[in-house]
Amino acid sequence: MAFHDVRFPTGISLNASGGPERRTDIVTLASGYEERNSPWADSRRRYNAGYGVRSLNDVHTVIGFFEARGGRLHGFRFKDFSDWKSVGPQSAITPLDQLIGIGNGVVTAFQLSKSYVSGAQSYQRIIRKPVTGTVRVALDGVEQTLGSQFSVDGATGIIGFVAAPGSGVSITAGFAFDVPVRFDSDFLDINQAAFNAGQIPAIALLEVRL
Repeated sequence: MAFHDVRFPTGISLNASGGPERRTDIVTLASGYEERNSPWADSRRRYNAGYGVRSLNDVHTVIGFFEARGGRLHGFRFKDFSDWKSVGPQSAITPLDQLIGIGNGVVTAFQLSKSYVSGAQSYQRIIRKPVTGTVRVALDGVEQTLGSQFSVDGATGIIGFVAAPGSGVSITAGFAFDVPVRFDSDFLDINQAAFNAGQIPAIALLEVRL
């Protein structure tokens, strides 16, 4: 599957519904106790962008986007307005937001990631689609300069340093990001009569692993 580096129209995604999905296998024992196991190490996001469609012009825009992607064939970027940057939606991005690695004097490439923490537990989410121009990076709290000191691969979310960070140096980053998704159906079911009657079409999107 190819990935098209274009973003689903944000005016429509603004009112989309959806969020992270997990898969948990549960076996209930004869005693009534449960055994639970998850075959997925990472969550996957699922959305319905139909809630963002407000006019027939929006419908036309979605049809054009769908056709250009070949239905489910090609992935694309989607802005999840509930979770789209290294900090909370109402906080400003800083180069200290997320710890993405510790230097050892040899490694020059580090993957962008975001931590989700609740109590003693946490989950590390790999970020592969940063938004161009938003990535800020610091070494031991000192902000670095894009271009002369580090680079950003917008297709993978990998930060590359011109010189390897020294041993024990904390590498932090702040950024905005998109979710890589695809349409979850090769059929875009939009009933114009139903739309005019106030019913919202379903536009299912599913996160893809890259």
